[in-house]
Amino acid sequence: MANKALVIDDDKVTLELLTFQLESEGFEVTTAESGEVGLGLIKQNDFDVILTDLHLPDVSGIGLVKSSKEIAPQTEIIMITGDGSNDRAIEATKAGAFWYLEKPLDFDELFELIGKAVERKRQAAEIKELRGRLSSRTSYEGVIGGARSMQNIYEIIENVADSEANILILGESGTGKEVIANAIHYKSRRSNKPFVKVNCSALPKDLIESQLFGHIKGSFTGANSDKVGFIGQANGGSLLLDEIGEMPADLQPKLLRVLQEKVYYRVGSDKPQEADFRLICSTNRDPFESIKDGNLREDLYYRINTIEITIPPLRDRMEDVPMLAEHFLQIYAEKYKKANVQFSQNAYNQMLNYTWRGNVRELEHAIERAVLLSRSGKIESMDLLQANGTAVSSEFPAMQFTAAAAAMGAAETAPTFSGLSSLPSMINLEGDELFEEIGRFIVERLNEPSDGTDQKDVFNDIESGVVLAALKRTRGNKQAAANLLGLYRPRLYGMIKRHNLEDRV
Repeated sequence: MANKALVIDDDKVTLELLTFQLESEGFEVTTAESGEVGLGLIKQNDFDVILTDLHLPDVSGIGLVKSSKEIAPQTEIIMITGDGSNDRAIEATKAGAFWYLEKPLDFDELFELIGKAVERKRQAAEIKELRGRLSSRTSYEGVIGGARSMQNIYEIIENVADSEANILILGESGTGKEVIANAIHYKSRRSNKPFVKVNCSALPKDLIESQLFGHIKGSFTGANSDKVGFIGQANGGSLLLDEIGEMPADLQPKLLRVLQEKVYYRVGSDKPQEADFRLICSTNRDPFESIKDGNLREDLYYRINTIEITIPPLRDRMEDVPMLAEHFLQIYAEKYKKANVQFSQNAYNQMLNYTWRGNVRELEHAIERAVLLSRSGKIESMDLLQANGTAVSSEFPAMQFTAAAAAMGAAETAPTFSGLSSLPSMINLEGDELFEEIGRFIVERLNEPSDGTDQKDVFNDIESGVVLAALKRTRGNKQAAANLLGLYRPRLYGMIKRHNLEDRV
């Protein structure tokens, strides 16, 4: 989508010239011949940059800047002055203008300023959106997950976010490496500074050095103006290098030198630039395999890996599936205006039976698809396929382990049960046959009642064991346990209280 520019000037020749130049650079241009018309357009449109003359027939340039910033605070304004006096232009920058230029315009300089202004607006919008998402979630800094492995990650972030330590995030594709990086940056003292994200695998190999370090005008063919690279854009903030193992080998020593010396050089320049950024790297590959293959320098690995965070795949924290599912359901129900949509127990069973090869990203896409295709207020089934192409069953496979674990939990609660060594043989059973076998297993191991003694309430012990097993499987997540057992959460709470299980998980 083209960037949108508003040009305000009472000189028609200037308007035509700026419109031509901006449109040749791919901008969508709107013009206004007075300040009042310009302010009206700002109220009705979201512009990426505003260019305005300092002297307008109806409003002062200073007044226009102040009014524009009240209407659209994130849109940057470049002031153009033609009287040779900089005092009013400087006053305009103090009022909120991004910068000012004198006529006649140097268009290389103008477009470098426009590029910086547009990028600043984009970053400001991104920060606002991310902060809104972070503050609206109930989990840690926008990261969803209650598993013990995720709790450990939260503790690491809490401890290191405010430091200057370089961070290396490891995890399969779709596990949420960028979300963890966001949490680190927005938890740090650099949170109000830029957070620049670079996908090393997506950058053109012949331009990656220029993109990373920047260049000066004339340093190579096509370098028509000075360019601030990603490191310069991240000044004072954080820099995320995603897929660090895909960075060209000949560029890695230069990055290592930047980390060691805290200075860098733009392509074509011998003037040192201060490198003031916090480095966060991520990769979905085993770094030692990358080192072995020659894709990652070992000395760079140890420099970027002051703190290592490994995100577990979703299949290793299945207790988080219901929580993540509810989170994405809320997002897409609101997005597609499908109020009160909810999952059936059948849908939950399918999600808990599925091996999420694409991790959290695959789960999110599956739920978006389910919300879009739902015709009633309940999602009855998930469109999921196993690796062999067969549909995921919602029958008892996911519950097999739960039922067996429940019997074990019951055995923990009732000492009269014994002989659990044969229990694993039941795991291949399904449906009614499974539960009938578990029932037989329990009853055959009950002690015969003695005359004059009260017999233990077996169903009470079984209920206690099943609830305890579910809580252990979900690492104490009561909502996930309720979903797993097909219970409403208040009923589960009553069971937990009745059996005094609060401190047993």
